[in-house]
Amino acid sequence: MRLCRFDDAETPRWGLIERDEIRPLATSPWQGLKVLGPAVPLTQARLLPPCEPSKIVAVGLNYRAHAAEMGKELPREPLLFLKAPSALLPPGGSVVLPRQSARVEHEGELALVISRRAAHVPAVQALEHVLGWTCLDDVTARDIQRQEKVYARAKGFDTFCPVGPWLETEIANPQALALELRVNGVVRQRGATADMIFSVAEIIAFVSEIMTLLPGDLITTGTPPGVGALVAGDSVEVEIAGIGILRHAVVAP
Repeated sequence: MRLCRFDDAETPRWGLIERDEIRPLATSPWQGLKVLGPAVPLTQARLLPPCEPSKIVAVGLNYRAHAAEMGKELPREPLLFLKAPSALLPPGGSVVLPRQSARVEHEGELALVISRRAAHVPAVQALEHVLGWTCLDDVTARDIQRQEKVYARAKGFDTFCPVGPWLETEIANPQALALELRVNGVVRQRGATADMIFSVAEIIAFVSEIMTLLPGDLITTGTPPGVGALVAGDSVEVEIAGIGILRHAVVAP
């Protein structure tokens, strides 16, 4: 099953994707899947980020090869940071390169949206709290990150969190997915979630011991190796097998 958010006459709505149509839902999907209103052709809909997060929780250095390319030691626990919800960018949107940075990079990732309140959840029960899975680009101002050695500004600019295109709810094993990021059709990143240092279940459990996760919250799980620079005019695709393709552009300030 695929869930999305879309712009319905300038009103954000949740929808259920069936074949080539979106069936509008009366409420958020964690409140039920009651259809309300006529179907909308998927090709004519303007998709929005498939989440309504109170927070975006991200994990750094969660692939061994990425830690190596960054010259970092492997973390003993998940390395967490927060991205601002205002950084969300819908599918087909444009990342705006900030004037403050001379080096902005892509980081293709598997992300998930929480379905119900989660606090002190054991790893064996963690996946029961997932509404669905999606693609994300954790866009980063690398020069600022290296200069400040903290992530808030480097990863928090407006448009720095493209996510979508929808939520796929039926993923049997999130540790068995292939991920690829392409820039202008050229593969930059290729990895597998099996190579994560900390599994998705371990990440959810770890986060829930620190902060209560709420329905709609977004967690992104780290990037494989191959991160690289973005420039104005680039076209980016993040593809995860079984989920879909997130596309976004890159534009000058």
